[in-house]
Amino acid sequence: MRLLKRILGFILLLVVVLAIVGMFLPREVSVARSIEINATPDNIFPHFNNLENTIAWSPWLHHDPDTKNTFNDIPEGVGAVMEWASDHKQVGSGRMQITESTLNESIAVDLDFGDMGSATAGWHLEPVGDKTNATWSMTTDMGAGPVGRLFGVMMKKWIAADYDLGLQNLKQLVESE
Repeated sequence: MRLLKRILGFILLLVVVLAIVGMFLPREVSVARSIEINATPDNIFPHFNNLENTIAWSPWLHHDPDTKNTFNDIPEGVGAVMEWASDHKQVGSGRMQITESTLNESIAVDLDFGDMGSATAGWHLEPVGDKTNATWSMTTDMGAGPVGRLFGVMMKKWIAADYDLGLQNLKQLVESE
């Protein structure tokens, strides 16, 4: 009985410590990853300004080739929408809409993951001679609770790894054209 009380006491202490630590973590999670691509911005921009083109290099859609993708009537730029649905845990379901688009420079999108929350993301292109520095970023609010904030620490690592893979895919695609 004494051992059981100690184990329960340890578990309770661990939960309290994690809750306190979680309250001191940032509520907002931001991730930004960059890569240098041997191409000019006008060769890269169509690969993310047209959401149908993202299928060719998306790190998530490669996890589940059977993902159902649907698009609205606007093929590119502001107002273009992509919705996806997958049973694969790394893909899930969601909606992305371009909210800002500056030709050969940047776009911003709103992301809706349903019960999983929402985020804003974007791509920015910066010419560097005959190459381009491409940056993919995302920001999301993890909420006021410690559990969400603790999850945000892990989520940042997962998103960074996926963004790195997506940027490598984009680089390979653009440089092979």
